[in-house]
Amino acid sequence: MSTTETILQTEGLTKTFKVGFWGRHVTVLEGLNLNVQRGEVFGFLGPNGAGKTTTIKILMGLIYPTGGRATVLGRPVGDSRAKDRVGFLPESPYFYDYLTAVEFLRFYGHLFSLRGAALENRVTELLDLVGMSHASNMQLRKFSKGMLQRVGIAQALINDPELIVLDEPMSGLDPVGRKEIRDLILRLKERGKTIFFSSHILHDAELLCDRVAIILKGRMVACGHVSELVGQGATQSVEMVVEGLSSEGLEHLQPLTEKLLIKGNQVLIVLRNQQQVGNALEIVRVAKGSVVSVTPQKGSLEELFIREVKGTQSSLREGQ
Repeated sequence: MSTTETILQTEGLTKTFKVGFWGRHVTVLEGLNLNVQRGEVFGFLGPNGAGKTTTIKILMGLIYPTGGRATVLGRPVGDSRAKDRVGFLPESPYFYDYLTAVEFLRFYGHLFSLRGAALENRVTELLDLVGMSHASNMQLRKFSKGMLQRVGIAQALINDPELIVLDEPMSGLDPVGRKEIRDLILRLKERGKTIFFSSHILHDAELLCDRVAIILKGRMVACGHVSELVGQGATQSVEMVVEGLSSEGLEHLQPLTEKLLIKGNQVLIVLRNQQQVGNALEIVRVAKGSVVSVTPQKGSLEELFIREVKGTQSSLREGQ
């Protein structure tokens, strides 16, 4: 029997806005169906303007949908009993920057009726969790972007939520900052938290997520386990690096290759498929070369994303 529990769900979620002087209707979301299970890291992916932030604002009860429905922790969005169990960090949040990290977290703790020793212990615990204990009494205006993101996540955890919603948590961070946030998300998963985050940085999602959904122009175009989605776009090609290969050996390898690059004594060979590896290795052996590495080239979320974007663009052109 399955023990999975749905913690966030949308059914046919639709949102239109009126824009311009004449009030023209623009559809930002169209029939969005999502299902997030307890304990998973779920990536909500798409380019800027795809509808990710609009979806999150609906889920957090900040705006209302035009059609469809959404539930969080089994309750309609906006229900205060669900909100008490959710942590949220919006994209590009604004914090009063003359507060210190401790004062900032105390303020949010008071919003959840935390007081006294319980609040002080929670603040200390969270600053330690996000790696900000050393800056606990530093004003936020002196924080880097990565430090602000980490203390922002600490704010989202002040009520010990079951579901944590992060809107573009790694946007604008340098590689070090992105790694820090990735590590923090993984620590939260280890603690049994459910994390729903939006991003347009596909590499981070591939490293972190159990499942992802890809949204384009307000429509979901792919959803599933990362391994399944990546498998759909796997290239099946293989990279080989070979040393000391004779010109005759190169000539025999040429028909098998998709790309061949010579650099000094080494040759990078990209084979069209895995079935050609045996033949290539035999050619290298006969030509008295040596194999440095053989690396299968798996598919990636980036490949899937690009393919879906191109498909969507083609569909839109055909519909014009």
